[in-house]
Amino acid sequence: MKSQQELFDLFLRELKKERKKIDNASPKGLYKPVSYTLDMGGKRLRPVLVLTGANLFSENIEEALPAAIAIEVFHNFTLLHDDLMDNASVRRGKPTVHLKFNPNTAILSGDAMMILANEYLANSPAEKLPELLKLFSRTALEVCEGQQYDMDFESRMDVTVDEYIEMIRLKTAVLIAGALKLGAVIGNAPEQQANLLYDFGINIGLAFQLQDDWLDVYGDPNVFGKKIGGDILSNKKTFLLLKAQEKLQGEKKEQLQNWITKETFLPEEKIEAVTQLYNDAAVSDEAQKIMRHYHEEALKCLAKLEVEETNKKDLTELADQVMSRIS
Repeated sequence: MKSQQELFDLFLRELKKERKKIDNASPKGLYKPVSYTLDMGGKRLRPVLVLTGANLFSENIEEALPAAIAIEVFHNFTLLHDDLMDNASVRRGKPTVHLKFNPNTAILSGDAMMILANEYLANSPAEKLPELLKLFSRTALEVCEGQQYDMDFESRMDVTVDEYIEMIRLKTAVLIAGALKLGAVIGNAPEQQANLLYDFGINIGLAFQLQDDWLDVYGDPNVFGKKIGGDILSNKKTFLLLKAQEKLQGEKKEQLQNWITKETFLPEEKIEAVTQLYNDAAVSDEAQKIMRHYHEEALKCLAKLEVEETNKKDLTELADQVMSRIS
């Protein structure tokens, strides 16, 4: 079993080769934003998970490289379009594509990335392609469904915690789960084992997004990498907000509602006031509790995997890192 660093390095070498091909493709106006997006960096978590899923069941991990590239290109496509829809100005410390180029280019180059992702996946072992394409297509569509729910929630005041969990399952968790299962399928994992790995990814993905919500309120801005309170200022439907709306009563519930509807305010004042209301509702404890639940469920899935215990170490560490991460 290769180390995560070895898998990371293997993926980066392959990505660099594909990047050169994209650089040389025409028209430049279509492909330059694609290269720009892929050059922004990031943790490269999802493609490494594809390779990890394959390596758990096979030593021939090179067969999983096309799927790893496909997942990374698709993930970056979703970020490109997310930034456009959110009118975000910065991604990973650089101007977003629609600002560096223009919105129409961002749409078209993003579309090209989605098509490229399918082309890369098509280079996977031919006998596995029907199952891989079905899984990839379903995952991609579910990510879009999650994004639509997230957009719908912006104008709804009756979103429930259960609806929110389903939204982040679709928007965030299925891509992590799908990456692991793609690799497992390529590595010839038995169906039941591949499904266990998928379920591990779902639980880790849910815990990851819930931790992200928590860090936006309670994280250290010097470590988190951005100002805290952004979700509060935008009234984003997060677990913390929905749980506070559920738990607060009387005057405090009215105060929270007033802050949500108020159009003119000092940002620091709103963040401080809403955070205090969150504290009054003890939603930080609630968030920690549900994160621990998903962490435990993930570890149960790992325990059932029929591979050497030492080969599970990296995924166990990933689960633990999700719970302890501060950025």
